[in-house]
Amino acid sequence: MEYGLIGAKLGHSYSKIIHELLLPQYPYELHPLPTEAEARQFLEQRPFQAINVTIPYKQLVIPYCEAVDERASAIGAVNTIVNRDGKLYGHNTDFGGFLYMVKAHGVSLRDKTVLILGTGGTHNTTWAVAHDRGAKQIYTVSRHPDPEKGELTYAQALTTGAQIIINTTPVGMYPNVGVSALDITSMPGLEAVIDVIYNPDKTELILRAEELGVPVAVGGLEMLVAQAVYAAEFFLDRKFEDAGAEIARVTSELRREQLNIALIGMPSSGKSTLGRALAERLGKRFVDLDEEIVKADGRSIPDIFAAEGEAGFRKLEAAQTARFARENRQVISCGGGVVKDPANLRALHANGIVLFIDRPLEDLLVGGGRPLSTSPEALKTMEAQRRPLYLAAADAVIPNKTTPADAVTAAMEALDEIFSH
Repeated sequence: MEYGLIGAKLGHSYSKIIHELLLPQYPYELHPLPTEAEARQFLEQRPFQAINVTIPYKQLVIPYCEAVDERASAIGAVNTIVNRDGKLYGHNTDFGGFLYMVKAHGVSLRDKTVLILGTGGTHNTTWAVAHDRGAKQIYTVSRHPDPEKGELTYAQALTTGAQIIINTTPVGMYPNVGVSALDITSMPGLEAVIDVIYNPDKTELILRAEELGVPVAVGGLEMLVAQAVYAAEFFLDRKFEDAGAEIARVTSELRREQLNIALIGMPSSGKSTLGRALAERLGKRFVDLDEEIVKADGRSIPDIFAAEGEAGFRKLEAAQTARFARENRQVISCGGGVVKDPANLRALHANGIVLFIDRPLEDLLVGGGRPLSTSPEALKTMEAQRRPLYLAAADAVIPNKTTPADAVTAAMEALDEIFSH
C-alpha cells in the first residue's frame, strides 16, 4: 500500500473518495485493521509510504513514530504518518481541519463560552482550537462527568450561557440518525453550533440549530476535507498553491456526489419521470417512495387507503422516507403528501437537497389511481393547501411547464447553483 487509511472500521469512510477527488492519480486505499494486534503488526512492518489514522488507533500509533510534531504531541493524537526510509513521522491535521471550518464560517471563539460535547479523541482537538483562539471558558460535557476534571452533565450544560457548542460525540451519526445529544431549545444566545459528524450532512443537532435561527450551524464535512488536504501536503511533501480553494472544491464535489436529491410536488407533476432522468445524469440510484411503500406493504396505494385511510398510509410513507433518506447517492421521488409530516422533511433535509417540481394546476391529472385527487375540485383544493408547504420545504423550485428535458436542465442548473456555495 502506497497511501491509505487505517482504522478498526472503515465501511462508511469518505477518505478514499476525498483523496481521489483531490488528486485523481493518487493511489489511496482503505485498510481496515479490526484488532489492536493487527494494527501493531501493520505498524511494525510499515508497508506504506504514508497513511491516515482513524479511531481507535490515533493514540496507539504514537510510540511507533520516530518523531511526533508539536501539535500532535499537545493533542495526544496522530492522524497522519509519513514513512521516510523506514522511520515514521507523526502529525495531526485534525487541528488544522477544525480551525479551517471555524474560520471559513466566521466563528469567533475569543472571549466566548464554549461547550464541547463528548470526551473522545476529537474533544482534545476541538479544545485545543478553542483554547488557541482565545475562548474565555471551555466546558466539557459528558454522560459520565469527572468532577475532578471540571466536566459537566448535560443538564448542567444548559445553564452555562454558552455561545458556542461543539459536538464531538457520535450521537446522530449514520445509521442512528434523528437524535441529538443536547436539547438546545432552551439555550438563548447561541452564536454557533458545530458538529464534527459528516454523515448525515446535517445531524439532528444542526437541523435544530437552523430552526432556532442560530447564525452558524455546520456539520463536519469541511473539517474532514480540510484535514485530508493538509495530510496530502505531508504525504507529498509539498504545499498546495491554494489549499483553501482545494478544500472548497473537493467539499462541493463531494456533497454533489454523496447527497440525495429529493423531489417533492403534486401528484402527476412529473417527479418520477424527471427523477429517473436526473438519476441517470447524476450517476445516482433512483428511488420512487410510492413504489417502495407498495413493495414493503404488499398492497396497492388505493387498497391501503381503502383499508386504513390516509393516516394509515402516512405512517407507511414516513417509515419508507426515514429508511431511504438516511442513505446517500439517491434521487428520491416523494409522494405528493410527504410534506404534510414535518418529520419527513427533516429526514430529507438531513442528507439531501429538496427540489419542488412545479407543474401548472391545469396540467395535473385527475384520478389515475390517486385516492386524494379524484375530481378537479379536490385537486384544486389539495394544490392550494400544499403549495405553501412545497415552497417552504424546497431548496429550489423547478418549473415543469414545457418538456421533461427543459425541467431536467433547470434542475441541473439549480443544483449547480446550490453546490457552488
